[in-house]
Amino acid sequence: MSVVTINLPESLFKQIESLAAAEGYTVEQFLATAAGEKLAVLMTTSFLRSEAAAGRREAFDRYMAAVPDAPVVDSDRIV
Repeated sequence: MSVVTINLPESLFKQIESLAAAEGYTVEQFLATAAGEKLAVLMTTSFLRSEAAAGRREAFDRYMAAVPDAPVVDSDRIV
């Protein structure tokens, strides 16, 4: 484990402290999880960008043509 000291605005710290307690985490666990989630998002974005840059439009069009033309299922709608 590594130790990192950070300065947070008091209001942000209080919100983190409150959320962590409500979820049954320590502040340290909450922040470690938050950092891991952020890292995963950035790594996924980077991966998808590199995949998109290496992609071929004709392959994309071929895969999209195989998707059935059907109405959106209600449970898939974003409200």
